[in-house]
Amino acid sequence: PTSSRLLCTATKQKNNGQNLEDDSSQNEQKTDSASTEKTLTEEKVKLEEQLKETLEKYKRALADTENLRRRSQKLVEEAKLYGIQGFCKDLLEVADILEKATASVPKDEIKEENPHLKNLYEGLVMTEVQIQKVFTKHGLLKLNPVGAKFDPYEHEALFHTPVEGKEPGTIALVTKVGYKLHGRTLRPALVGVVKEP
Repeated sequence: PTSSRLLCTATKQKNNGQNLEDDSSQNEQKTDSASTEKTLTEEKVKLEEQLKETLEKYKRALADTENLRRRSQKLVEEAKLYGIQGFCKDLLEVADILEKATASVPKDEIKEENPHLKNLYEGLVMTEVQIQKVFTKHGLLKLNPVGAKFDPYEHEALFHTPVEGKEPGTIALVTKVGYKLHGRTLRPALVGVVKEP
């Protein structure tokens, strides 16, 4: 009985020793897993920050690209519309000369008895009409603002004069017609403006 008691005690102690070892290894495992979990959590936070930064950079780059695309598209559209501006300005002088030429022909001289002058005059008028059609086709419109309110964006005042029966600030006389290209003033009309008497 004593030997069996001793054996039991020894077994208990052995078991207790193993339990102690198991407990300490479990504690070590718990400590290891806690530090691993902490490291993983820190790593996760870092990765989430990096992801957030990368997404912000991506969104900014996307917005910049879209803005650049819009600006480029607008420049291309404006180039299409206003690329002929210099050419149109040069042609305006031709239109002015045609207008002066037709205006300078005395109307009483245009008769059947004078066929050369009549044909020349009719040719000039047809050319003038045709050039105005071409201008209109390409968005170039004539400004002949007699009686209109003075607009500094479309008209250039050469002089101010009192005119009876006309409202001050309106245009009494146009010395040179103006032109607009797609709504933008290409050449202002040269005008005389009515002033208070």
